[in-house]
Amino acid sequence: MSEDHHSVYLERAVAALTPAGRARVDELLEQLAAAVGDREQLVGFALARKAEADRGSTGGATAPPAGLTEQDVNALLGGFIRIRDEEPRDDVADWANAVVALLEDVLPGPDAA
Repeated sequence: MSEDHHSVYLERAVAALTPAGRARVDELLEQLAAAVGDREQLVGFALARKAEADRGSTGGATAPPAGLTEQDVNALLGGFIRIRDEEPRDDVADWANAVVALLEDVLPGPDAA
């Protein structure tokens, strides 16, 4: 899937969140922001996803911030994969999967040198 496809997927997943799903996403992202402490880029990423969930739309801006390091992306991926795999709410798990797909686009491919 291309980055554009992933942006569309995330937009669709955010729009499909139920009110209870939005509340759960807010809760999860507040936990993420607290867990990353002073890692400003990660907090910013979490707050951007929270704002999207609150609005019910990505507003067309879904790309992760350019300042994320590979270590940052891997840390975020670990958290969102855990949410996707463990979350009992289907709408929240689908949203987390869309974020995972978007983050995977940021990582260098196996042919990158």
